[in-house]
Amino acid sequence: MERQQYVEQCSELFAAGGHAAVRTTAEAGLAELGPDPVLYRWLGQAHAAEDEDDHDAEAEAAYRNGLALAPDDLGLLVSYVELCLRADSFTHPGRSHRAAAMRARIEELAPPGSAERERVDDATGWAGRGYWDDLVVGAVQGRVRQAAVAEQSAQVADALRRAARGEAAADHGEDLRAAEPAAAVELLQGRRNAPLRLLLAHRVAAYVLAFALSFGLNKALVLGGTLDFSLWGWLLWIPVFFAEGRLREARRLGRERVIARIRERHARAAQSGSAGASTA
Repeated sequence: MERQQYVEQCSELFAAGGHAAVRTTAEAGLAELGPDPVLYRWLGQAHAAEDEDDHDAEAEAAYRNGLALAPDDLGLLVSYVELCLRADSFTHPGRSHRAAAMRARIEELAPPGSAERERVDDATGWAGRGYWDDLVVGAVQGRVRQAAVAEQSAQVADALRRAARGEAAADHGEDLRAAEPAAAVELLQGRRNAPLRLLLAHRVAAYVLAFALSFGLNKALVLGGTLDFSLWGWLLWIPVFFAEGRLREARRLGRERVIARIRERHARAAQSGSAGASTA
Protein backbone atom coordinates (compact mmCIF):
# COMPACT_ATOMS: atom_id res chain seq x y z
CA MET A 1 0.00 0.00 0.00
CA GLU A 2 0.97 3.62 -0.35
CA ARG A 3 1.95 5.78 2.60
CA GLN A 4 -1.21 7.89 2.45
CA GLN A 5 -3.38 4.78 2.70
CA TYR A 6 -1.62 3.71 5.88
CA VAL A 7 -2.03 7.21 7.31
CA GLU A 8 -5.76 7.33 6.50
CA GLN A 9 -6.28 3.89 8.02
CA CYS A 10 -4.51 4.94 11.22
CA SER A 11 -6.65 8.07 11.41
CA GLU A 12 -9.90 6.12 11.00
CA LEU A 13 -8.96 3.47 13.53
CA PHE A 14 -7.77 6.04 16.08
CA ALA A 15 -11.06 7.95 15.81
CA ALA A 16 -12.92 4.70 16.58
CA GLY A 17 -10.77 4.02 19.62
CA GLY A 18 -8.89 1.12 18.03
CA HIS A 19 -5.50 1.97 19.49
CA ALA A 20 -4.12 -1.56 19.20
CA ALA A 21 -5.23 -1.67 15.56
CA VAL A 22 -3.52 1.67 14.92
CA ARG A 23 -0.28 0.28 16.30
CA THR A 24 -0.56 -2.81 14.10
CA THR A 25 -1.29 -0.69 11.01
CA ALA A 26 1.50 1.81 11.68
CA GLU A 27 4.02 -0.98 12.31
CA ALA A 28 2.94 -2.70 9.08
CA GLY A 29 3.44 0.55 7.17
CA LEU A 30 6.88 1.10 8.70
CA ALA A 31 7.86 -2.47 7.86
CA GLU A 32 6.70 -2.11 4.24
CA LEU A 33 7.71 1.47 3.49
CA GLY A 34 10.56 2.06 5.89
CA PRO A 35 10.92 4.87 8.46
CA ASP A 36 8.29 7.59 8.14
CA PRO A 37 7.67 10.48 10.58
CA VAL A 38 3.89 10.49 10.18
CA LEU A 39 3.59 6.75 10.80
CA TYR A 40 5.88 7.12 13.83
CA ARG A 41 3.53 9.82 15.12
CA TRP A 42 0.50 7.58 14.79
CA LEU A 43 2.39 4.74 16.45
CA GLY A 44 3.33 7.03 19.34
CA GLN A 45 -0.16 8.42 19.75
CA ALA A 46 -1.65 4.92 19.78
CA HIS A 47 0.75 3.96 22.57
CA ALA A 48 0.24 7.19 24.50
CA ALA A 49 -3.55 6.77 24.40
CA GLU A 50 -3.24 3.70 26.64
CA ASP A 51 -1.89 5.95 29.45
CA GLU A 52 0.37 3.27 30.94
CA ASP A 53 4.07 3.46 31.77
CA ASP A 54 5.15 0.76 29.31
CA HIS A 55 3.10 2.29 26.51
CA ASP A 56 4.41 5.78 27.36
CA ALA A 57 7.97 4.48 26.94
CA GLU A 58 7.05 3.00 23.56
CA ALA A 59 5.37 6.27 22.57
CA GLU A 60 8.49 8.24 23.46
CA ALA A 61 10.64 5.87 21.42
CA ALA A 62 8.33 6.30 18.41
CA TYR A 63 8.35 10.10 18.71
CA ARG A 64 12.14 10.21 18.99
CA ASN A 65 12.51 7.96 15.94
CA GLY A 66 10.19 10.24 14.00
CA LEU A 67 11.97 13.42 15.07
CA ALA A 68 15.30 11.90 14.05
CA LEU A 69 13.88 11.88 10.51
CA ALA A 70 12.00 15.18 10.66
CA PRO A 71 13.19 17.39 13.57
CA ASP A 72 10.72 20.18 12.73
CA ASP A 73 7.60 18.04 12.21
CA LEU A 74 4.96 19.93 14.19
CA GLY A 75 2.69 16.92 14.61
CA LEU A 76 5.49 14.94 16.23
CA LEU A 77 6.66 17.85 18.37
CA VAL A 78 3.19 18.59 19.70
CA SER A 79 2.42 14.94 20.42
CA TYR A 80 5.75 14.54 22.22
CA VAL A 81 5.17 17.70 24.27
CA GLU A 82 1.77 16.37 25.37
CA LEU A 83 3.43 13.14 26.50
CA CYS A 84 6.20 15.00 28.36
CA LEU A 85 3.78 17.35 30.12
CA ARG A 86 1.79 14.35 31.30
CA ALA A 87 4.89 12.64 32.70
CA ASP A 88 5.62 12.59 36.42
CA SER A 89 8.67 14.82 37.01
CA PHE A 90 9.85 12.58 39.86
CA THR A 91 9.53 9.25 38.03
CA HIS A 92 10.55 10.50 34.57
CA PRO A 93 12.55 13.73 35.12
CA GLY A 94 14.22 13.63 31.69
CA ARG A 95 10.95 13.28 29.84
CA SER A 96 9.33 16.01 31.91
CA HIS A 97 12.20 18.49 31.42
CA ARG A 98 12.24 18.07 27.63
CA ALA A 99 8.85 19.76 27.35
CA ALA A 100 10.19 23.32 27.74
CA ALA A 101 12.70 23.09 24.87
CA MET A 102 10.20 21.47 22.53
CA ARG A 103 7.53 24.01 23.39
CA ALA A 104 9.94 26.83 22.53
CA ARG A 105 10.66 25.15 19.19
CA ILE A 106 6.95 24.81 18.45
CA GLU A 107 6.46 28.52 19.16
CA GLU A 108 9.16 29.26 16.59
CA LEU A 109 7.60 27.03 13.94
CA ALA A 110 3.84 27.42 14.48
CA PRO A 111 2.16 30.80 14.02
CA PRO A 112 0.00 32.19 16.85
CA GLY A 113 -3.55 30.90 16.69
CA SER A 114 -2.58 27.74 14.85
CA ALA A 115 -4.00 24.38 15.87
CA GLU A 116 -0.56 23.24 17.07
CA ARG A 117 -0.14 26.23 19.37
CA GLU A 118 -3.62 25.71 20.77
CA ARG A 119 -2.88 22.04 21.51
CA VAL A 120 0.32 22.99 23.33
CA ASP A 121 -1.44 25.73 25.31
CA ASP A 122 -4.18 23.30 26.30
CA ALA A 123 -1.65 20.68 27.39
CA THR A 124 0.38 23.27 29.32
CA GLY A 125 -2.73 24.55 31.05
CA TRP A 126 -3.67 21.01 32.00
CA ALA A 127 -0.19 20.26 33.37
CA GLY A 128 -0.15 23.48 35.42
CA ARG A 129 -3.49 23.04 37.12
CA GLY A 130 -3.77 23.30 40.87
CA TYR A 131 -5.90 21.32 43.29
CA TRP A 132 -9.02 23.49 42.93
CA ASP A 133 -8.62 23.60 39.16
CA ASP A 134 -8.57 19.80 39.16
CA LEU A 135 -11.79 19.75 41.17
CA VAL A 136 -13.54 22.13 38.76
CA VAL A 137 -12.34 20.27 35.68
CA GLY A 138 -13.24 16.95 37.29
CA ALA A 139 -16.75 18.20 37.99
CA VAL A 140 -17.17 19.38 34.38
CA GLN A 141 -15.84 16.10 33.02
CA GLY A 142 -18.15 14.23 35.38
CA ARG A 143 -21.17 16.08 34.00
CA VAL A 144 -20.03 15.35 30.45
CA ARG A 145 -19.66 11.65 31.27
CA GLN A 146 -23.06 11.60 32.96
CA ALA A 147 -24.64 13.21 29.89
CA ALA A 148 -22.96 10.64 27.64
CA VAL A 149 -24.12 7.76 29.84
CA ALA A 150 -27.65 9.15 29.98
CA GLU A 151 -27.71 9.46 26.18
CA GLN A 152 -26.45 5.90 25.79
CA SER A 153 -29.03 4.64 28.28
CA ALA A 154 -31.79 6.33 26.31
CA GLN A 155 -30.51 4.74 23.09
CA VAL A 156 -30.31 1.32 24.75
CA ALA A 157 -33.80 1.68 26.24
CA ASP A 158 -35.19 2.61 22.82
CA ALA A 159 -33.39 -0.35 21.21
CA LEU A 160 -34.74 -2.71 23.88
CA ARG A 161 -38.31 -1.49 23.33
CA ARG A 162 -37.98 -1.98 19.57
CA ALA A 163 -36.57 -5.45 20.13
CA ALA A 164 -39.47 -6.26 22.48
CA ARG A 165 -41.90 -5.25 19.73
CA GLY A 166 -40.14 -7.64 17.37
CA GLU A 167 -38.65 -4.94 15.15
CA ALA A 168 -35.56 -6.03 13.26
CA ALA A 169 -32.38 -4.23 14.21
CA ALA A 170 -30.87 -2.07 11.50
CA ASP A 171 -27.34 -2.77 10.31
CA HIS A 172 -25.17 -0.27 12.17
CA GLY A 173 -22.27 -0.62 9.75
CA GLU A 174 -19.34 1.37 11.12
CA ASP A 175 -21.49 3.71 13.24
CA LEU A 176 -20.09 3.43 16.77
CA ARG A 177 -23.08 5.19 18.35
CA ALA A 178 -25.45 2.64 16.80
CA ALA A 179 -23.20 -0.37 17.44
CA GLU A 180 -23.25 0.02 21.22
CA PRO A 181 -27.08 -0.19 21.65
CA ALA A 182 -27.15 -3.11 19.21
CA ALA A 183 -24.56 -4.94 21.31
CA ALA A 184 -26.50 -4.14 24.49
CA VAL A 185 -29.70 -5.64 23.05
CA GLU A 186 -27.78 -8.77 22.12
CA LEU A 187 -26.18 -9.10 25.57
CA LEU A 188 -29.53 -8.58 27.34
CA GLN A 189 -31.54 -11.15 25.42
CA GLY A 190 -33.24 -14.00 27.29
CA ARG A 191 -35.57 -14.45 30.21
CA ARG A 192 -32.86 -14.23 32.87
CA ASN A 193 -31.89 -10.73 31.71
CA ALA A 194 -35.46 -9.39 31.95
CA PRO A 195 -34.76 -7.57 35.28
CA LEU A 196 -31.68 -5.90 33.76
CA ARG A 197 -33.66 -4.81 30.71
CA LEU A 198 -36.26 -3.28 33.02
CA LEU A 199 -33.60 -1.43 35.01
CA LEU A 200 -31.94 -0.01 31.90
CA ALA A 201 -35.26 0.92 30.31
CA HIS A 202 -36.05 2.99 33.42
CA ARG A 203 -32.54 3.90 34.53
CA VAL A 204 -33.27 7.14 36.39
CA ALA A 205 -36.17 5.62 38.29
CA ALA A 206 -34.01 2.59 39.11
CA TYR A 207 -31.31 4.80 40.64
CA VAL A 208 -33.83 6.76 42.71
CA LEU A 209 -35.58 3.60 43.89
CA ALA A 210 -32.29 1.84 44.75
CA PHE A 211 -31.13 4.83 46.80
CA ALA A 212 -34.44 5.16 48.62
CA LEU A 213 -34.68 1.44 49.42
CA SER A 214 -31.04 1.09 50.50
CA PHE A 215 -31.18 4.20 52.68
CA GLY A 216 -34.54 3.13 54.16
CA LEU A 217 -33.32 -0.40 54.94
CA ASN A 218 -30.18 0.88 56.66
CA LYS A 219 -32.22 3.32 58.73
CA ALA A 220 -34.79 0.67 59.64
CA LEU A 221 -32.10 -1.76 60.81
CA VAL A 222 -30.45 0.90 62.96
CA LEU A 223 -33.61 2.48 64.37
CA GLY A 224 -35.10 -0.94 65.05
CA GLY A 225 -32.12 -1.83 67.20
CA THR A 226 -31.05 -4.74 65.01
CA LEU A 227 -27.69 -3.12 64.23
CA ASP A 228 -25.73 -0.14 65.51
CA PHE A 229 -24.51 0.63 62.02
CA SER A 230 -25.76 -0.91 58.78
CA LEU A 231 -24.44 -1.19 55.26
CA TRP A 232 -26.73 -4.04 54.28
CA GLY A 233 -28.99 -1.74 52.33
CA TRP A 234 -26.25 -1.04 49.84
CA LEU A 235 -26.59 -4.63 48.62
CA LEU A 236 -29.73 -3.44 46.84
CA TRP A 237 -27.43 -1.59 44.44
CA ILE A 238 -25.97 -4.85 43.10
CA PRO A 239 -28.54 -5.27 40.28
CA VAL A 240 -27.99 -1.65 39.21
CA PHE A 241 -24.22 -2.07 39.16
CA PHE A 242 -24.59 -5.34 37.26
CA ALA A 243 -26.72 -3.58 34.65
CA GLU A 244 -24.11 -0.83 34.36
CA GLY A 245 -21.49 -3.53 33.84
CA ARG A 246 -23.49 -4.87 30.92
CA LEU A 247 -23.56 -1.37 29.43
CA ARG A 248 -19.77 -1.13 29.69
CA GLU A 249 -19.45 -4.55 28.11
CA ALA A 250 -21.77 -3.43 25.30
CA ARG A 251 -19.62 -0.35 24.69
CA ARG A 252 -16.52 -2.54 24.45
CA LEU A 253 -18.22 -5.09 22.18
CA GLY A 254 -19.72 -2.43 19.92
CA ARG A 255 -16.35 -0.71 19.54
CA GLU A 256 -14.61 -4.00 18.77
CA ARG A 257 -17.15 -4.79 16.07
CA VAL A 258 -16.84 -1.38 14.43
CA ILE A 259 -13.04 -1.62 14.47
CA ALA A 260 -13.25 -5.12 12.96
CA ARG A 261 -15.47 -3.82 10.14
CA ILE A 262 -13.11 -0.93 9.45
CA ARG A 263 -10.17 -3.32 9.29
CA GLU A 264 -12.09 -5.66 6.98
CA ARG A 265 -12.78 -2.74 4.65
CA HIS A 266 -9.12 -1.78 4.75
CA ALA A 267 -8.11 -5.37 3.94
CA ARG A 268 -10.50 -5.49 0.98
CA ALA A 269 -9.13 -2.18 -0.30
CA ALA A 270 -5.57 -3.46 0.02
CA GLN A 271 -6.44 -6.66 -1.84
CA SER A 272 -8.15 -4.69 -4.61
CA GLY A 273 -5.11 -2.45 -4.90
CA SER A 274 -2.78 -5.45 -5.08
CA ALA A 275 -4.97 -7.14 -7.69
CA GLY A 276 -5.05 -3.96 -9.78
CA ALA A 277 -1.29 -3.56 -9.56
CA SER A 278 -0.65 -7.17 -10.58
CA THR A 279 -3.07 -6.84 -13.53
CA ALA A 280 -1.32 -3.71 -14.72
